[in-house]
Amino acid sequence: MWELGLSGRAIVTGAGQGIGRAIALQLLAAGCHVQAIGRSGEKLLTLADEAKVPADQVLATALDIQDTAAVAQTLAKSQADLGPPRYLVNSAGVLKSSRLLDTPEDALANTIAINLTATVVMSQIVARQMIEAGQGAIVTIGSNSGTTPRLLLGGYPASKAGLEMAMKCLGLELSEYGIRCNIVSPGSTDTPMQAAYQGDTKSRERVLKGDTGSWRLGIPLGRMAQPEDVADLVLFLLSDRARHITMENIVIDGGGTLGAR
Repeated sequence: MWELGLSGRAIVTGAGQGIGRAIALQLLAAGCHVQAIGRSGEKLLTLADEAKVPADQVLATALDIQDTAAVAQTLAKSQADLGPPRYLVNSAGVLKSSRLLDTPEDALANTIAINLTATVVMSQIVARQMIEAGQGAIVTIGSNSGTTPRLLLGGYPASKAGLEMAMKCLGLELSEYGIRCNIVSPGSTDTPMQAAYQGDTKSRERVLKGDTGSWRLGIPLGRMAQPEDVADLVLFLLSDRARHITMENIVIDGGGTLGAR
C-alpha cells in the first residue's frame, strides 16, 4: 500500500465546509492533529465526530482571517501549547458573482482582502513558525479561473491569479529552509460556493457540457470535481512523496481548461 506518511500538526483554513472541510477530514483520517479554522465554530465542532477521531485531535478555531492581530495571537498560542505546525492548507476564500465591469469597489476590495491579502499574511505567520521548526509544507487553494478568464466572477479570478504568484514567490523564499509551497487550482467543484454561483440545474448542465455564450468549454471528464478529489491531491503535495515539488500550480478541473496555461 502506498502510504503518504503524514503526521504532526496541520492548520487548515476554510475548514467549515467544501474543499477545506474535505481536506481537514482526510488529514484527521491520516492521523494528523488539525487546527481547523473557519468563520463558523459550530461547523468546526462536528469534524471529529464525522472523521471518527478523538475530540482532542481537532482544535476548532472560529477566526476571521482578515483580523491580522487575532490571527497572530491565536497561532502564537497554539504553537506554544501544541508545538509548531508541519502543514498549512489555505482554503478560505469568497466568491461574489458579478461582471467585473460592474463590481463595486468595496466588493472588489473585500475579495482581494480575503482571498489574497489575508491568505498571504496567514502564510507569513505560519511559515515563520515552520522555519523555527526546520520543516513544513504549504498548499494553497487557487482556481483555474486564475489562469483562464471567466465571466461573472467579479474580482475572484484576479485575486486567485495574484495568490498564485504570491505563493510561488513565498515558495522561492522558503526553499532555503526546505519548506515547500504549492498551489492546487480546482475548476468547478461540488461545494456550497459553486452552488451559490451556478444557480439552477440548467446552469450546472452548461458547466458540464459547455456554453458558447459564456465561452465555457465544458468538462471533458463529464462531471464536477468532488471536494475529496481536491483533498487527495492536497494531501499528496503535503506529504514527503512530493518532496521535490515546490512552487507549482496544479490544475484539477477534469480537463475544463484543456490543459491551457
